[in-house]
Amino acid sequence: MPDKEISGKTKICALIGDPVEHTMSPVMHNAAYKKLGLDYVYVPFRVSPEQLAAAVDGLRALNVCGFNVTIPHKVSIIPMLDGLDPLAEKVGAVNTVVNNDGELRGYNTDADGFLKAMLEREVEPAGKNVVVLGAGGAARAVTYVLADRGAGLTILNRQEELDWAENIAELISEDFGKVVRVLELRDEYLAEALQIADILVNATSVGMSPAGDESPVPAELLKNSLIVFDVVYNPINTRLLNEAKAAGAQTISGIDMLAWQGALAFEKWTGQAAPIDLMKKEAVKMLESHED
Repeated sequence: MPDKEISGKTKICALIGDPVEHTMSPVMHNAAYKKLGLDYVYVPFRVSPEQLAAAVDGLRALNVCGFNVTIPHKVSIIPMLDGLDPLAEKVGAVNTVVNNDGELRGYNTDADGFLKAMLEREVEPAGKNVVVLGAGGAARAVTYVLADRGAGLTILNRQEELDWAENIAELISEDFGKVVRVLELRDEYLAEALQIADILVNATSVGMSPAGDESPVPAELLKNSLIVFDVVYNPINTRLLNEAKAAGAQTISGIDMLAWQGALAFEKWTGQAAPIDLMKKEAVKMLESHED
């Protein structure tokens, strides 16, 4: 718990997911509340899929200010909400909920958090050829915001889940009139796609701790003209990012996206600008302490 007094006036924000034991969100948000002198507290709740509806009703009844939603609830929570932000509706996933006097509205700050992380590193995706690996919730957010920004897209996914990628491609084609290439995630197709790629985004969980020695991309396919963004944030420097750096490529860590999506949720709940640098610093500190 944060070193602050909890009173009857303290506003509560939360996280629901399963599991939540290793989340970075409490340290980021509680540090931000403390810095700005806000009487808020952020707490995580482990909620099983079977208890999701009951948990949402409980959070509404307890009048929490808002809450984040993580795996595995980002899609299944949608029917339980009173409304969706247009972006969340298009992406088909919610990671942030705002409670306005019992009315729960869902948002997706993953998409804008991803874009903010790119722009912060002076990477403008408009007009660039982007290869995205994966077709899960993170990939849906990433591809939609990239298409909206004007990037060309190629999505690669495992053969047994190729229909997920095709669904994303259809969505983007309908909304933006763009043709999105969909390929099976195999080395020969990846090599072909990366030949003309400006940006590579890993939106899979490959390389995530405890499997930090894995990478979705053979090192020999990486080149110095590539910008590589790995949405995996634990470890901070994944094998993919380390091998991309060795190849001379510019890299962006998932910790940047994590901090930005948290900052955008913070602003929706408090109405105040988030101390993004502090939130990122606290997340990095927690991750580094786990690596020791």
